Amino acid sequence: MSEVRAFSVEQVCRLTGLSNGQVQSWARTEFFLPEFRNDGRRPFGRLYAFRDVVGLRALARLRKDHHVSLQELRKVGKWLGERFRDPWASLTFYVADKSVYFDDPESGARVHARESGQTAMPFEMVRVTRETADDIERLRHRGPEHVGRIVQNRYVAHNAWVLAGTRIPTVAVWDFHDAGYDIDGIVGQYPSLTPADVKAAIAFEQERRAI
Repeated sequence: MSEVRAFSVEQVCRLTGLSNGQVQSWARTEFFLPEFRNDGRRPFGRLYAFRDVVGLRALARLRKDHHVSLQELRKVGKWLGERFRDPWASLTFYVADKSVYFDDPESGARVHARESGQTAMPFEMVRVTRETADDIERLRHRGPEHVGRIVQNRYVAHNAWVLAGTRIPTVAVWDFHDAGYDIDGIVGQYPSLTPADVKAAIAFEQERRAI
């Protein structure tokens, strides 16, 4: 996962099953704020870290599988947010009668604001984290829409122009080209690239240098 450190709202929706409206609303109301954010109006105004994706996936499970109300989650989230950093991604949760409990890491006690006579059922955060990592690994595989496309992202490779779906700067491809490497030779240095990627990067850098 070293090549993927920030996730767009679109990617978060694909990884969690939440809708774009839910993710945007939760950020706007400060129920769940992303790790990387500015004023929300500029490109890449909201980008989510891996821990954010795990937390949102946990919330999605609590809503869909355990039918916990958003009101309950907001109440618990507000209390947790005052005491823990990244509570939805770092704590072990339990659900009973559509109420959320958690294991306090300091006392070891199972805590909730209200009493309940039912036994709390474990909500497996380890499983959520593992499944999130597996889906991110699948997300890393480049699709046809990435081939030959040049993009720029302030959180990837220090804002350099890169081949879409990778952290490989176009200037790195150009340096090999300038050193005499042919297309196959450059692909040999960067196996995740295709010949079309290499040609696109070279053409892009040639155009930049002609300006």
